[in-house]
Amino acid sequence: MSSPATLPVTNQQATQPQPQINTHAFRTFLSRLSSSLRDSLSQRRPWMELVDRSSFARPDSLTDSISRIRKNLAYFKVNYAAIVSLVLAFSLLSHPFSLLVLLSLLGGWMFLYLFRSSDQPLVLFGRGFSDRETLLGLVVTTVVVVFMTSVGSLLTSALTVGVAVVCLHGAFRVPDDLFLDEQEPANAGLLSFIGNSAAATSAAASVVAGRV
Repeated sequence: MSSPATLPVTNQQATQPQPQINTHAFRTFLSRLSSSLRDSLSQRRPWMELVDRSSFARPDSLTDSISRIRKNLAYFKVNYAAIVSLVLAFSLLSHPFSLLVLLSLLGGWMFLYLFRSSDQPLVLFGRGFSDRETLLGLVVTTVVVVFMTSVGSLLTSALTVGVAVVCLHGAFRVPDDLFLDEQEPANAGLLSFIGNSAAATSAAASVVAGRV
């Protein structure tokens, strides 16, 4: 006796559209970030010049300390930024949970909003979210993570330690032997370095402005 014919059954599972990353905006951001880092690192001063023991002396007054800090900040701005970054990185690596939370938050901003294709709606748990709802959710999550958990205090303490190290070095490092480039004003300080770094995020900022 022949077995009964088996009818084909198709699995009609509803597939939800997944957010796709905007590769053009993402590549533009990475390109500008890489270019900004290269330009900034090209301004790095020799580390031996930074730690030259013969150039350290106690400042005569508070005014002298502030003057030294301003001059050293203008000259060693990239080195100082690297020191602050190392202090921040060490603090995060010593607290893996906080590092994981920050990486997750950064990934959420990048893949759920900044570099998500505008023609791909965000669908989570069977519900679609508009760009404004997504932005509001990410802002609220960021505020909660930074200001209502230990992550915020960790970042604040690490930045405080880094800035304190920079100010201490700048106050005791005699800047008389330092010569700034003629094109770079002495009062530029860290502002020019921040300006170069800010240029790297212009692509992401334009995406935010276009979505709001």
